[in-house]
Amino acid sequence: MTKGAAQPSDTSATVERIRALVQDALGPSVLDIKDESAAHAGHAGAGSGGHFRLHVVSERFAGLSRLERHRLVHSVVAELLGSSIHALALKTDAPSEGR
Repeated sequence: MTKGAAQPSDTSATVERIRALVQDALGPSVLDIKDESAAHAGHAGAGSGGHFRLHVVSERFAGLSRLERHRLVHSVVAELLGSSIHALALKTDAPSEGR
C-alpha cells in the first residue's frame, strides 16, 4: 500500500460511519456503499481519505433535483468530508423512480 494511503481498517470504519449517518438521517430503503479506495491508491490526494460510491434510495429525495439530493447527502456526511472521505460518487433515487 502506498505510504500515506488510508489503511483498510480506516476505510472499513469510514464505511460503517457513513452507513450510520445516512441510515439515521435519510432512513433509506436501499443503501449500497462501495469502498473504491484501493483503485485510487497512489494518486495525488489519495492519502487524505478514501474514495466511496453510494447508491441511496430514500423517500427524502422525492421532489428534489439531483443537485438537491447530492447536497443533502453531503450535508449528512459533512463531518467526514476532507478527512475520512476524499471522493464521494453518488446515485440518489426516490423509491418511486424504480432504478
